[in-house]
Amino acid sequence: MMGYTKQDVIKIIKEQDVKFIRLQFTDIFGQLKNVAITANQIEKALDNKCMFDGSSIEGFARIEESDMYLYPDPDTFVIFPWKQEEGKVARLICDIYTPDGKPFEGCPRNILKRSLKNAAKLGYTFNVGSELEFFLFLTDEQGKPTTKTHDAAGYFDLAPIDLGESARKEMCLTLEDMGFEIEAAHHEVARGQHEIDFKYADALKTADNINTFKLVVKTIAQKHGLHATFMPKPIFGICGSGMHINQSLFKNGKNAFYDEKDKLGLSKIAYKYIAGLMYHIKSFSAISNPLVNSYKRLVPGYEAPVYIAWSARNRSPLVRIPAARGASTRIELRNPDPSANPYFLLASCLAAGIDGITKNMKIKPAVDRNIYQMTKEERDKAGIENLPHNLINAVKAMQKSELIKETLGNHAFNLYTKSKIDEWDAYRTKVHQWEIDEYLINY
Repeated sequence: MMGYTKQDVIKIIKEQDVKFIRLQFTDIFGQLKNVAITANQIEKALDNKCMFDGSSIEGFARIEESDMYLYPDPDTFVIFPWKQEEGKVARLICDIYTPDGKPFEGCPRNILKRSLKNAAKLGYTFNVGSELEFFLFLTDEQGKPTTKTHDAAGYFDLAPIDLGESARKEMCLTLEDMGFEIEAAHHEVARGQHEIDFKYADALKTADNINTFKLVVKTIAQKHGLHATFMPKPIFGICGSGMHINQSLFKNGKNAFYDEKDKLGLSKIAYKYIAGLMYHIKSFSAISNPLVNSYKRLVPGYEAPVYIAWSARNRSPLVRIPAARGASTRIELRNPDPSANPYFLLASCLAAGIDGITKNMKIKPAVDRNIYQMTKEERDKAGIENLPHNLINAVKAMQKSELIKETLGNHAFNLYTKSKIDEWDAYRTKVHQWEIDEYLINY
């Protein structure tokens, strides 16, 4: 985050008396993993000589080719600001490489880097800002999470109604200590729901930041006797948690989405990029909304988008154009949720948008009405399609997409889709409480 070199990292570890370093990486689902080393091993780690068994990580490697190497990125070095019993602990985010020195094809960070290189060949850099929502729940006597909230606050409420404010403040201060620039923090619409927004960055740094953000939020919540969850829809009948993705392309130092001569201030590149997002969104909904539970958030009436449309004037469509223009012109994709693998998600967004640009895709007319108030006939007449209704439909759409397969690579694509089919099968074959309540007596 600070532009560190290998020697900078070694120097800081010695000066700050850091005892342990966590070498972090993610699996294909975006779950954070780590291998911990002592400070004495840092030079070995920075020489890319730390190895681990990839066969034990979901979606990584078969047993017969399990050796994987961690290549730390010195620029991601940071010391955790919270107290540790064993002394100061730092982290480095790593890429995964094979023993022959090649980027591992199942490493999410490598996959995003590949997409960024493809965009760079066309002269584009990709900037992203994310808005993550989460819930804070009480824990029981054993410290296990419940779905009971400790407040009855609503949108932008404050203490004493917002009892999560103290934890949220500490989260913000901790994130700032780790190099984040916090732009806003507030209580969200649902009881127990919160949002903390941090400044945009290049796509790779933003993906790293999303995983770091989740770790910090969960760690600080635990200190306050709370459980933080990024589950998309933990409570029936109230809003779920989203992760809006604000994205822009820059070329030659200028925002490629801005055109002051256009009535909306958008360039032809922006319109084509939006068209690409909308054309491919079904194909990567299993990435943007990767859980069975994700689709219980994507229902009418709870602010999350359900229909594939765009607008610069209202928040009901899938794609919204925020009001800022000039260098701040951006496109907001509103269906993703915070359970998504950020590396896969940003790689897919970029690939879809670039495909729209290179193929000169035509954008559909903007929908400036509240789509939720339109009849099905009106939506059909306007050519407004639905997002997938459930995970299995999303996976089936993904399996048909050559673009997403090319973006992820065969290894990650095949393992990811297989795992999601297994997840759906596990869900659909279980008997749920709703079925007991609805059918047991009557039948």
